[in-house]
Amino acid sequence: MRVVGGELRSRRLVRPPDGVRPTPDRVREAVFSKLGDVGDARVLDLFAGTGALAIEALSRGAKEAVLVDRSAASLGVIRRNLGTLDLEDRSSVVQGDAVRAAKRLAGKEPFDLVFLDPPYDRPDLLVECLEALVEHGLLSARAMVVVEGPKRHALSPPGGLTLLAERSYGETRIGWLSPAEPANE
Repeated sequence: MRVVGGELRSRRLVRPPDGVRPTPDRVREAVFSKLGDVGDARVLDLFAGTGALAIEALSRGAKEAVLVDRSAASLGVIRRNLGTLDLEDRSSVVQGDAVRAAKRLAGKEPFDLVFLDPPYDRPDLLVECLEALVEHGLLSARAMVVVEGPKRHALSPPGGLTLLAERSYGETRIGWLSPAEPANE
């Protein structure tokens, strides 16, 4: 695994612990190609795993990132990757459940870019996280939410979010969502 773009391009990342399914380099490259400029973005990476998605955003100019994971092994890998790449001053690491972490982040400055890559066997968890992002006001008006999941699970965003695009890469489906426009009254 490596950083695929930005100032840290080609730098190696620590391998993930057993049971972690990192986003492949080619999929990360496609995601960031679609996202375009992420400069000055505040990033939230739920289910961070190795931290590769948030690190990619930081490499491409994101202002700061919050990385959340419940696994102690994953948190160790994330911290090593951030330390090796000298990104500790632009990031914070939170241990815990993604939905509870979203609740704890309520009231802070909203995020411009959110990555959600829950375990493939937990589509319910994806829906809970999306609902928590909206309910707790964690998305800026220009926010983009990038969701990774298995191709076999359809992505239907909850109220407050609009699905902008979907693409499949092998057995992986990536969805790009944004806050829904308020209805005109």
